[in-house]
Amino acid sequence: MKRVRTSGLAAVGVGLLLAVAACSGGSETGGDSGDAEVRLWLAGTDTPQELRDYLVETFEEQNEGATLVIEEQDWSGLVPRLQTALASADQTPDLVEIGNTQSPTFTYAGAFSDITDMVEDLGGDQLLEGFVEAGTVDDSVYAVPYYSGARAVFYRKDLFQAAGVQVPTTLAEFREAALKLQAAAPGGKPNFSGFWFPGQDWYNGIAWIYSHGGDLAVQDGDTWVGALSSPESQKGLAEVQELFADATRAPRDADSAEPWVPFNNGEAAMFSAPTWARWSIDLPECNKGVAADDESEQAKVLLAEQQACNEEKTGVFPLPGEQAGTPATVFAGGSNIAIPAKSGNQELARNLLEIIFSEEYQTMLAENGLIPGNSSYADALGDDVYAQAARDAALGAKLTPAAEKWAEVEGARILEDFFQQIAGGADLAEASAEADQLIADTLN
Repeated sequence: MKRVRTSGLAAVGVGLLLAVAACSGGSETGGDSGDAEVRLWLAGTDTPQELRDYLVETFEEQNEGATLVIEEQDWSGLVPRLQTALASADQTPDLVEIGNTQSPTFTYAGAFSDITDMVEDLGGDQLLEGFVEAGTVDDSVYAVPYYSGARAVFYRKDLFQAAGVQVPTTLAEFREAALKLQAAAPGGKPNFSGFWFPGQDWYNGIAWIYSHGGDLAVQDGDTWVGALSSPESQKGLAEVQELFADATRAPRDADSAEPWVPFNNGEAAMFSAPTWARWSIDLPECNKGVAADDESEQAKVLLAEQQACNEEKTGVFPLPGEQAGTPATVFAGGSNIAIPAKSGNQELARNLLEIIFSEEYQTMLAENGLIPGNSSYADALGDDVYAQAARDAALGAKLTPAAEKWAEVEGARILEDFFQQIAGGADLAEASAEADQLIADTLN
């Protein structure tokens, strides 16, 4: 179905409207000046401080008199904050990071400026294809990939050994390993989890749907149809429900945030997250007690020893697929980045975007465990087990449906509620049919 980019008032989010300028973006530069303040919204903590400092320093060196202010936005509630900010020339940031699953909604709404003329210089065909698609309407590009972070599984080597479990090579073996770890409870902690899998964690849960050939929603002509009730999705969801029942003691009303916390506490043998989570693993037996603000040479040495200890005691592998040697089809997490149409600093925002897609910055993203938006620089991920797991996981990774109103599905927490019902033992067919109807009602 051909989609047409909206002008004027466009629906974005749960029952809310986003007023956006009916401009194609990029050509207007009102407000650009030597003393302009450019605001960049970054979502969450995925962009390390080193990279933020680089952006500020480089931008201000290359744009005399202009300043760059980076404002961190929490992922939780990002969509409604964007609804408000992007509709106002006074409140809008000049460049904004947005989840790849949220990108189609704001793109179709006309919230971003047209940057088609920049695509070739930013990376062209080397830009992550699915992310570009999520930011494209009628062959015009409005958002480009910032980074990707396909999920892999982290595990405690000592707990695997204590339970007599090997690294699984198929999805069935993974389920068996999680169940065996749960039953053995080698961590010795109350409510120990073989696999940390909170009830609302659809980001990880959809890997079972995708890997069995199912989907969240599919397009039938001009209509979107929920696909959780398909035989393929039901097969994957049955395995998910078994994991919820017998392989985890994670809270049913919690999401995927910070799964390394219970892992660090010895309360879980495995968790799944983007591979940059390696830097958040902090086992008590490895911790050197370095203060967060200690930047001394001694502190750097101790932190290096601490990281080496953590990585010696933990391992990582891509979630395996149905057949050995083939990774599961996991959710392709990550972000797009775009210039809001209401920004008064269009040219300066373009300058900042060029810095972000420079070889230096893209390489820095990769060196910090993020798959860069320009895949030409993915080799900078390195060749260790974390880099290999990231590459393997990304091979078959898949985004959510590129539906115009997909952000509304996420804003309404339809999938969180659905997976929580599954975790609570709800009838699979009934819960899936209800969720399919909610998804269809939201998307159409």
